[in-house]
Amino acid sequence: MRIATFNVLGGRSPADGRYDETRFRTAISFLDADLLALQEVDHRQARSQEADLTSIAAQAMGATHHRFVAALTGTPGHPWTTASGEEPPDAAAYGIALLSRYEVRGWRVVRLPGAPLPVPHLGSGHRMPPWVRDEPRVAVVVEVESPHGPLAMVTTHLSFLHPWNSRQLRRLMAALPPPGSHPLVLLGDLNMGPRRAGRLTGMRPLASCPTFPATVPQVQIDHILTSAPLGPARGRAVRLPVSDHRALVADL
Repeated sequence: MRIATFNVLGGRSPADGRYDETRFRTAISFLDADLLALQEVDHRQARSQEADLTSIAAQAMGATHHRFVAALTGTPGHPWTTASGEEPPDAAAYGIALLSRYEVRGWRVVRLPGAPLPVPHLGSGHRMPPWVRDEPRVAVVVEVESPHGPLAMVTTHLSFLHPWNSRQLRRLMAALPPPGSHPLVLLGDLNMGPRRAGRLTGMRPLASCPTFPATVPQVQIDHILTSAPLGPARGRAVRLPVSDHRALVADL
């Protein structure tokens, strides 16, 4: 069984800043994942040719079950509003997706608010930290009927602001069901390193590889974590023709 997480940058390549459907399909197909979590997923955005990236990814990997969940409506960097889940299906939106080749039961959404006020954040190209408005975040929790038994899966994309992402992760963990008979796997771009992710979740990694930036990765901010003795697992980071992240893959 192959599990993967991939921040897809709206399906665009940092080399030319463009979205190309063939290139995106090729990247998803190459991963050949049975369970795939995607972050920075565009839905009906002009910058990605108004494509439904989740449906395209599902076709490329042969996923029989998939769901896109918007964190916001509008476009990041432009006017946007926090998504409520009641948006029309053709609305421009941005969020995360979970795709599965296996039967999925009980989709559940956990909303994770962004920082309530603009905060200073020192990004690349700035001498002084500009004040930025944090985006809302979201998580999806499901139960998957894998060939090896039920799995509880959760995926998210947390804030890049520290320590706000720690607060979001604690809130997410508190919203999850207590440990039971089903192994729990957490996937996604947590925007934090392995040590802090492990400390906040109490989970262990199924893959330990630098994932960002894609060209010469220096840090691991994308994770596949579990609370159960799953394994043995073989993990690796995969560079693909889209995104500024490498995909993180675990073969069980």
